[in-house]
Amino acid sequence: QVQLVESGGGLVQAGGSLRLSCAASGRTGSSDAVGWFRQAPGKDREFVARITWNSGWTSYADSVKGRFTISRDNAKNTVYLQMNSLSAEDTAVYYCAARAVRTAKYDSWGQGTQVTVSS
Repeated sequence: QVQLVESGGGLVQAGGSLRLSCAASGRTGSSDAVGWFRQAPGKDREFVARITWNSGWTSYADSVKGRFTISRDNAKNTVYLQMNSLSAEDTAVYYCAARAVRTAKYDSWGQGTQVTVSS
């Protein structure tokens, strides 16, 4: 199992920026990628971005392309989500999750960090 801890959430004005961090520990070798997801009040959890540990390949939801950037620091076992040009629609709890090599499923989740964008 991989343990994940998110940080960096907070309150920001529309148009502002935040950087989220996701620190991984434990059996990190059992994971080949980390994804960021978010869940707004009354809505389903949705995919935001993903990055693979080895190659650094990335993918993004259409709603965040051009505004969010995912990156990783393998030496620190940490994945980042740089969020720019934030709007009220980005308000949500953001979670990171580790994708298992064996199943290709996200089976380890962090506790989440709140991002609130005031308009």
